[in-house]
Amino acid sequence: MNQKKQRKSPLSAISIMHYWKLIFRSLLFLIALFLYIFTKPSTIMELTVFRGYLAIIWLLFVGEMILRFFPSKLESMGCQKQFVRNYHPSETTRTVDLPEQAEHSVLIVTISWFTLNAVIGVLYFTGVISQFILLLVSLAYSVCDMICILFFCPFQTWMMKNKCCGTCRIYNWDYAMMFTPLVFVPHAYTWSLLGISILLLVTWEIFYKLHPERFYESTNASLHCANCPEKLCHHKKQLHRFWSREKERLRRKMTRKSEE
Repeated sequence: MNQKKQRKSPLSAISIMHYWKLIFRSLLFLIALFLYIFTKPSTIMELTVFRGYLAIIWLLFVGEMILRFFPSKLESMGCQKQFVRNYHPSETTRTVDLPEQAEHSVLIVTISWFTLNAVIGVLYFTGVISQFILLLVSLAYSVCDMICILFFCPFQTWMMKNKCCGTCRIYNWDYAMMFTPLVFVPHAYTWSLLGISILLLVTWEIFYKLHPERFYESTNASLHCANCPEKLCHHKKQLHRFWSREKERLRRKMTRKSEE
């Protein structure tokens, strides 16, 4: 009975906010895609109508990033754990044990991301894709960022192996990763977005070097499941259970066919 109630519990405010972000970022991407399909611009400033649209994109994402530099209840613990007010020493572990596997995984993510975007850069400089496509890729990354948080994260599943977004070692890398393709687009809007995102990443890494104890569940009680009010992992767990049931159903079906 308690299990049923837990499954039917309402979404947290943080979860709802991320769903709205997913919808809004998807709309931003679809509008840009619509403009590209019907006008085929090669540069981001070729369309007069798009200049105002790009300014809106810039204002929205700059606002989101600036919010990350300060403690805020409007953000997830995953990107807020570096602040002292969110650090509550764990009673079971007194020393900081930095998992070597986590740092090795960070290196794998870094190499993979640079490789992917280097390929995109080569496609751009060889004329296969245009400047506008780079912006579309960046907006697509922003949508994927929300999908990673709410449904499935390849970095978490295949590389980092972290329990949830709250314990993610690279949570505040998201904007820098999102705007990486814009390094090839020389404009005040694009490079300022990338610059602020890199500053956010560097600030995150400085906090990590100075206070690593705030980033791990073993040393920070705020990251324990029992103390998490967000439940951002709820839908990921639902999807995992669904796919597990489907795999088991398919396995049984194949077993019955082979026996026949």
